[in-house]
Formats: sequence, structure tokens, C-alpha cells
Amino acid sequence: MIEPINVAENTLAVEAFTRGYLAVFYTLVAAFYTIRIIVGKRSAHAELVHPGERYCASWWNHMTFRAFRVVIWLVCVCRYFFPATDSVLGRFTLLNHPEIILLGDLLLALGFSTVIVIHTTMGNHWRSGIDNTGPKKLITHGFFRYSRNPIFLAVACAQVGFFLALPSVFTLICLLVGLYILHRQVLCEESHLLRMFQQDYVNYTLKTGRWL
Repeated sequence: MIEPINVAENTLAVEAFTRGYLAVFYTLVAAFYTIRIIVGKRSAHAELVHPGERYCASWWNHMTFRAFRVVIWLVCVCRYFFPATDSVLGRFTLLNHPEIILLGDLLLALGFSTVIVIHTTMGNHWRSGIDNTGPKKLITHGFFRYSRNPIFLAVACAQVGFFLALPSVFTLICLLVGLYILHRQVLCEESHLLRMFQQDYVNYTLKTGRWL
């Protein structure tokens, strides 16, 4: 009887930690992008966010991603202050184990920290969406040497982590929609880069995978 009790206690402790962790994590994500865009815009003297023309594929990708990001933040904050919120998320009890939840926490941290590092290395070259006036050069070094879409790959890693940290119908929907939107946006941006750099981009795709 001692072992099941210990397992249950460990699970409750990990759940309590992760409840606060997710609320803080997504608050930091929102703060990071807000500050990144404001500071980056002033530094580059240019607009950094380019969702595209209204109702185009890239625009829909941006709007969907923004909506889910807001909803995820609201749910995580609500869960922290109102734990009963879990009752409407459709929790998967079979995946509710400390090891799985902590793995999710780790993947979230890994994905977000990688995004921050890539943003730092890109400096003023970073743009969200498709800037019809750029980019001025094709970046193929650093993280882009191993993946043509390292930021999206890191975001996908974090999305998997979110599902594992809070296994539920809600996070599964977020994961599936998120991966689908990321793939759609990758296709849009690859088409743009092909028009901008033509054979140079073709040569890049031959050496570097879309994801890895």
C-alpha cells in the first residue's frame, strides 16, 4: 500500500508544480514576443510582423496561431487560480504520470530556450511572416545549417511538450492544429524564399532538410 500512495503523492506534487509552471511559462512567452517585437522594430526601423494580405494563407496561419496562443495562455492562467478548470479540458488519465508530465515540462523549456537563442543570433534579420521586401540574404549558417526552419522546429517541440505536460483533449487539439499551421506556414515561406533566391535556395534545400 505504501508504493501506490507514494506514486499518487508524487503525481499530485508534479501536477501542482506544472500548474504554476505552465502559467508562468506562457506568460513569459507572451512577454518575450511582445518585447522582442517592440525593441526589434525600434532597432531595425522596420516592421517585424508580416501576416500578409487579409484572408491569404499566411494571414490565416497567423490569425489561427495568435488565437490559440491567447487561448492557451488564458487556460493555463485559469488553471492556476481555478484548478477546477481541468474538468472541462478532457484530461487523459492514462498519460497522467510524473515522468510524462516532467518530460513535457522539459520539452517546453528546451523549445522556448532554443527559440530565444535563435532570435538572439538572428538579430534584426528576424521577421514573423513573409516580408515582401526581404530577406536581403539567405541565412544558411548556425541553426539554419541543420534545419531550414529551426524556430518552427523548436516551437513544434514545445507544442509536444505542452501536450505531455497537460495530456488532454484540449492540448491534443492545440498540438494537431499547431503542427498543421506550422507546416502550412513553412510552405508559404519556402515559396517566398524560392522566388527571392531561386537557385541559391534550391541548392540550400538539397543540403538541408525542411525540419532536420
